[in-house]
Amino acid sequence: MSTTDREAATWLSQEAHDRLQAELDELIAGRPAIAAEINARREEGDLRENGGYHAAREEQGKQEARIRQLQELLRTAQVGEAPTADVVAPGCVVTIHFDDDTDDTETFLLGSREIASTTDLTVYSPESALGKSILGARPGQTVTYTAPSGAEIKVTVVRFEAYGG
Repeated sequence: MSTTDREAATWLSQEAHDRLQAELDELIAGRPAIAAEINARREEGDLRENGGYHAAREEQGKQEARIRQLQELLRTAQVGEAPTADVVAPGCVVTIHFDDDTDDTETFLLGSREIASTTDLTVYSPESALGKSILGARPGQTVTYTAPSGAEIKVTVVRFEAYGG
């Protein structure tokens, strides 16, 4: 794995990895129950007017999508501590200040939304507008990004450190 690949990887603590694996295992174990529910609802008759059948099929679709999402995340995630770097990378706790107001600061974790439940920090994805703009930045560097509202926002990286969560 190249240095760039290691920096772009989704890093999960062992605890977060184990929690997501348990969720995946539970969803997979629940497949027969949802299939049985669909079959039971199918037996009720006309499928065009069978709300229970359609609800069960929709729930099955949601479960299968979550299973695929978790399988991909767990297949590609790196478990452990993110590598230390001299530039902002996923897995860093970053402090920025907005525009030229050094009192208007925000500290957040740059990482996967999946880790949000394991920390009290706000989590921004590296794929978000802010995340993309600060990837590779150094302390003191100012970057500009376009917010979802369309506004151009200027931020300066104050400091960052590897997340120890």
